[in-house]
Amino acid sequence: MDNVLTGTDRPRAASAPPLTLEAFCEQRSFELRRNPYLERQEARESNARSYPRRIPLALQQGQGIYLRDTQGHIFIDCLAGAGTLALGHNHPATITAMRRVLDAGLPLHTLDLTTPVKDAFVEALFDCLPEPLAQRGKIQFCGPTGADAIEAALKLVKTATGRRTVFAFSGAYHGMTQGALGLTGNLAPKLPLGSSMGDVHFLPYPYDYRCPFGLGGEAGVDAGLHYIEHLLDDPESGVLPPAAVVVEAVQGEGGVIPAPARWLRGLRDITRQRGIALVVDEVQTGLGRTGRMFACEHAGITPDVLVLSKAIGGGLPLSVLVYDAALDRWAPGAHAGTFRGNQLAMAAGIATLQTLRHEQLTAHAAAMGERLTGHLLQLQREHRCIGEVRGRGLMLGMELVDPDAPPGRGRPPQDGVMARLLQQHCLRQGVILELGGRHSAVVRLLPPLIISAEEVDVVAERIARALQGAWAERAATRPARATA
Repeated sequence: MDNVLTGTDRPRAASAPPLTLEAFCEQRSFELRRNPYLERQEARESNARSYPRRIPLALQQGQGIYLRDTQGHIFIDCLAGAGTLALGHNHPATITAMRRVLDAGLPLHTLDLTTPVKDAFVEALFDCLPEPLAQRGKIQFCGPTGADAIEAALKLVKTATGRRTVFAFSGAYHGMTQGALGLTGNLAPKLPLGSSMGDVHFLPYPYDYRCPFGLGGEAGVDAGLHYIEHLLDDPESGVLPPAAVVVEAVQGEGGVIPAPARWLRGLRDITRQRGIALVVDEVQTGLGRTGRMFACEHAGITPDVLVLSKAIGGGLPLSVLVYDAALDRWAPGAHAGTFRGNQLAMAAGIATLQTLRHEQLTAHAAAMGERLTGHLLQLQREHRCIGEVRGRGLMLGMELVDPDAPPGRGRPPQDGVMARLLQQHCLRQGVILELGGRHSAVVRLLPPLIISAEEVDVVAERIARALQGAWAERAATRPARATA
């Protein structure tokens, strides 16, 4: 390879179009061609690789919400590092912050020793926290991933309470390490392992469109809270009192399912009254993604433990726990990690937090999410294969269904085949998005929070085109079904 740093087999022409909306719109739909980078990746990387199977791209350049691959195609990135890139690719604020650290000769690797950069990061983060964590919270720096922060949270609450049982929720996703996987609802990655954490008990999550109690609405919320209270208070439930309840305010990988605010408030009351730690996993929702700085703020609650990663590192690996000081009972060294002192990530994180606040991007995410939701709801009115549009802010999903199949429990079945076709057709239209939920039937959108109104409109237009193409391909195998 001649040009490794730019990621191309030959130097990119100086006349390559800039990464702008205008350049994107000038580009017609296209088919992805054979790519030697992907062939080498398939030959050498492990069978566990995931994203390249669904998004077969070799990327060489990113700016804002745009990406360019090694074949010159421009894409709008509605995946954004699974929500990591709140400010998009190579935002000037984060790049400048990292360059300052490099130019100053500051140490890049400090374990958990403090530095001026680390001190400034903690101050910037605590300035954004909900009360009372901002006043009496403690912070633990973890390894580079959200999964490691979840592992730390489990150790923290078990040490503080002396209990071993933990409650989690169906549909949850908390990571792929052994402990985090034990809290995750998806069975597929667990089956090869034979067993997982035996002290985890799963509760029904308030998935309104497919209510686990067959009720939905306020009745479904009441039933869910009643079930949890009954389980905790029944002396013959068979379940030991838990150290913690671990929950996502919006389930992401589980299908973009927002928990109703009243349900979250009820869960907070139930756990507080019984001395159970409430752990809220905001790895994907934190830092403005849902239209509030933290998703739990939509319900007006403060957890005992807040788990953060992804966006807080400004695109670089970083994860932390922020928790009530009353839980701070673990011994020195009870949780460690070589790369918990990532100074470049902390500098980029400071820049991200400051930019979010100065440019009011949290409110912007709420407005752009409302705009994009309006477009998706219009598509739902036009296409029967869209069962539900849901989410908060710029964390949105469309659940695709088979409208002509026999309904199950009052709803059409999920259609993962149609979702995969739509993802492929979106890619040909230059839009990168991901799937999630049961049977991978939910199309998920997580664009950078800097996306403009005009760009939102273009994304919706491209999804509409892709939907037509995907349905035509789906219907070709079932000629009797002519409309979406």
